[in-house]
Amino acid sequence: MAPVTEIGEEMYALVERMYPLCRSITGDGVRATLDIVGEYIPLQRHEVPTGTQVLDWTVPQEWNIRDAYIADPTGKRVVDFAASSLHVLGYSVPVSATMPLAELREHLHTLPDHPNWVPYRTSYYKPEWGFCLAQETLDAMPDGEYEVRIDSALADGHLTYAEHVVPGQVSDEVIVSCHVCHPSLANDNLAGIAVATFLARALARQTPYYTYRFIFAPGTIGAITWLARNAERVERVRHGLVLACAGDSGHLTYKQSRRGDAEIDRVMGHVLAASERPHRVTEFTPYGYDERQFCSPGFNLGVGSLSRTPYAGYPEYHTSADNLDFVSPEAMADTLAVCREAFAVLDRNRQYVNLSPYGEPQLGRRGLYDALGGRSDTKQAQMAMLWVLNLSDGEHSLLDVAERSGLPFDTVAAAADALHGAGLIKA
Repeated sequence: MAPVTEIGEEMYALVERMYPLCRSITGDGVRATLDIVGEYIPLQRHEVPTGTQVLDWTVPQEWNIRDAYIADPTGKRVVDFAASSLHVLGYSVPVSATMPLAELREHLHTLPDHPNWVPYRTSYYKPEWGFCLAQETLDAMPDGEYEVRIDSALADGHLTYAEHVVPGQVSDEVIVSCHVCHPSLANDNLAGIAVATFLARALARQTPYYTYRFIFAPGTIGAITWLARNAERVERVRHGLVLACAGDSGHLTYKQSRRGDAEIDRVMGHVLAASERPHRVTEFTPYGYDERQFCSPGFNLGVGSLSRTPYAGYPEYHTSADNLDFVSPEAMADTLAVCREAFAVLDRNRQYVNLSPYGEPQLGRRGLYDALGGRSDTKQAQMAMLWVLNLSDGEHSLLDVAERSGLPFDTVAAAADALHGAGLIKA
């Protein structure tokens, strides 16, 4: 495996490539983003037509944009979509007009508290047009007539999402979801896309127990569309994780599933605590990213969310300050490492049954003690065998054993492998 620093740099390079693209909940920006991801991992792309009923929602018209600007009375472009895709209100209807600044102001969005930042704003489901700009730019605009142009198109088309599947030993699935609808925002959620992509590549080099399904879809409507189109597959989803805000310098935050005690909740809590990383575990709320769709009461899937600083938890959130300087290779590499650690536990967590439950079986004559010879943690490994034997009653998992014994999960899992190989326990 490449060094963590190298992987971090590769993920950062992926974020750099995707950053300039204008993404939304539909359109060619999403497709271009998936084209780039598709160079790293094979993707199955899905195009869902406008007007398709998906649960309580309807797939909207597709939005694409070619150019947009505000030109001052001298003809100079003071706001230019070519400089940043954040400058246009997402899903703006076409406009070509000349108007006084007083009238134009009704369509302008700024952040007075951060006068040199540009906000990110959208109007997906209400026909509207507008521009986002720095307050200092607006303050410098004199009265007069301004040329306003948004060369966009809203027309029947498709909603695009993609999947990547890493086959496992069983058909039970772990889903990993990230949204692909935000324009030039590096942390939210290009870092999540990058971490998901490299996590998929890492799992593909293994033979995982579970089948891992990666979903790259626009936020809210994309997850709802996937759920509507995969009703039969939902029954196979055993665990899941939504990745977002994965590249900033904040401590890791895990948001539990609606259940609160789903296996993914316990695994993430255990891994974060055992790693001794600064972190926070929060309870589920029906606000945030697509965990709220997967955890809606009709589905109630065991899907949590992993981020660093959570959504809306940092001033740069949904602004131009969420740029390439706001994320780092080191932070993305750390997020990826935690995902890999958690999925390694999830993949090996089993319930076993002791096949010799009356009294303690003789481990020496089965060569199990000899197998421990020379290990630096011989005593710990021996204790792990005794704990696994004692709690292998079909009701306790290896994670239960690790938590109750205080032993590392890897040590407990290795003990279970040895005992299983000796015919003393069965899954």
